[in-house]
Amino acid sequence: MRNIQKASAVQRILLFLVVLLCVWLPIAWPIYLWVPDPNWQSILAMGILYIEFLLLVYIWSRWVDRIPHLFKYYGVRLTQANRLEFLAGLCIAVACLFGLFTLQELMGWVSWKPLPASITLVILEAALVGFGVGCAEELFFRGWFLSELQRDYSPNRSAWINALIFAVLHFIKPLGEIVRTWVQFPGLVLLGVTLVWGKYATYGRLGLSIGLHTGLVATFYVINVGQLIEYTQSVPPWVTGIDRNPLAGMMGILFLSGIGFWLRRRSRKLLKRCSNP
Repeated sequence: MRNIQKASAVQRILLFLVVLLCVWLPIAWPIYLWVPDPNWQSILAMGILYIEFLLLVYIWSRWVDRIPHLFKYYGVRLTQANRLEFLAGLCIAVACLFGLFTLQELMGWVSWKPLPASITLVILEAALVGFGVGCAEELFFRGWFLSELQRDYSPNRSAWINALIFAVLHFIKPLGEIVRTWVQFPGLVLLGVTLVWGKYATYGRLGLSIGLHTGLVATFYVINVGQLIEYTQSVPPWVTGIDRNPLAGMMGILFLSGIGFWLRRRSRKLLKRCSNP
């Protein structure tokens, strides 16, 4: 265990991921072979992967890092500040996306459609999906992964490495699709680093980052699955979002840049204050 503790961040991360994949693949492979529905394939396989990640990171923290309070260490704390920051992040994300589409409607690029009869069910599904994805990815990327990077790198370098890996893992697709949707990659990098800045700006707590991530996923789910928006095709898709994805469009990246710039300023002030007591 001491050898692992003394290893570099890259070595520790690779070892952790290799162990996680070795445990996950024997279970995930039969799911992809025997479950016919692609949606259920993804839900079951990713759900099992997340459960195994939680178990492995718990064992890792106990035996390797000797961390007594795992979730508190990674920024998941059941405090009033964390709860309020979660709600703030949620409201910012929802307001940002609805503001984005409202502005595009004023420009004549999209139009709002009537609410479907199933909107209540769609909103419930969106809340569950958004919260699940937000918690899982933030605990992994801005919790465990960021903490490992900070063992060897500065906060700024850790933030950008974290964001780049986050973007790469969300951009794995055939080469033709990568070329067609290239504008999504800088959007994913921006989202990743913004979520890191959200953690830095709140003294290492994950509430704000989870709220932002949850709000973005849930709101996009409601708009997309509920079919609330119709595109007028008056501008190229890379302006409004390729495949209806705001992160794959210049307008969405512009709105996200506003959140990112605000959180970057807050995080830089806090990090500077902590380094100069």
